[in-house]
Amino acid sequence: MKVQKETKKASAAGLILLVIAVCIILIGLHTGSFRLSPLTVGKTLFGYGTFQSTTVLFDYRLPRILVTMLAGIGLGVSGAILQGVSRNPLADPGILGLHAGASFGLMIYITFFHSLEAQASMFIPLFTFAGGTLAALLIVVLTYDRLNGFLTIRMLLVGIAVSAGFSAVTLFMSLRLNEETYTFASRWLVGNVWGRDWIHVWSLLPWIGILAPLAWLNARSLNILMLGDQAAAGLGAHVQRKRIMLIAIAVGLSCASVAMAGGIGFIGFAAPHLARRLVGTMHQHIIPIAGLIGLVILVASDTIGRSLFQPNAIPAGVVAAAIGAPYFLYLVMKIKT
Repeated sequence: MKVQKETKKASAAGLILLVIAVCIILIGLHTGSFRLSPLTVGKTLFGYGTFQSTTVLFDYRLPRILVTMLAGIGLGVSGAILQGVSRNPLADPGILGLHAGASFGLMIYITFFHSLEAQASMFIPLFTFAGGTLAALLIVVLTYDRLNGFLTIRMLLVGIAVSAGFSAVTLFMSLRLNEETYTFASRWLVGNVWGRDWIHVWSLLPWIGILAPLAWLNARSLNILMLGDQAAAGLGAHVQRKRIMLIAIAVGLSCASVAMAGGIGFIGFAAPHLARRLVGTMHQHIIPIAGLIGLVILVASDTIGRSLFQPNAIPAGVVAAAIGAPYFLYLVMKIKT
């Protein structure tokens, strides 16, 4: 009965979030520096728009919105995985140092290759993934105890230390860049969505399209890992193998997402929390709902940042942090009490 009830709650929450997402996407399509009426957007989507409206919609807004949609899903699902693997409600790709590792990978790319042209940008997710993987490996090695195995209680503290180290190296490398590249890097680090072409959509789509369903297929393993290592091993789970695989999925999702959307923080933290409040503790429900919540938050943040503060647009990462930081403080205070 409980499982059926949670399934019904998840279905209802998913439907409501889809409606909210569609509304926000439609708002995003007709707002910006060049406003399009809802009627014009509808006509243009069905091929009856003017040259100007078609150019604005299909060459600029639609690719950007699709990038934020995919990145929001990736960050939400990644956060759900990491909170499940670490059994820590404060875990987040940014807090654990994965975003700092991704930033390091991006800095390596732009330091040695310099090119941000459309075709070359397809390699950026590979470099950010390599940087995130390096950060994850350091976290795994430093949290592994020879006698007790993987100590999840250390994971958050080690992640903060790894994040600080990579951030320091990234800052040092950024000071050696030319002015144009430094401007791009600094805007990327604060969460400015720069993936605005169709090539960026196609670069991000395989990562999210493959890894997000793979995360959902491993949801039951996350449920078992939440019981603790001994209980999970007693149920026949290959604990260390499953944990490493799930961390690899989380790294791929978060690093590919920030590669095209910039250093977005707090979405991977807030989305799983909100999902857990809506649908309970089963990860087969948490993962898709967290992905939808991440989509809604990031698309809304980007739309607010580029529409309400014209002519000086605010990066989506700043808006997301303004939403997520108070929620983070609220949870910390709640845990203390």
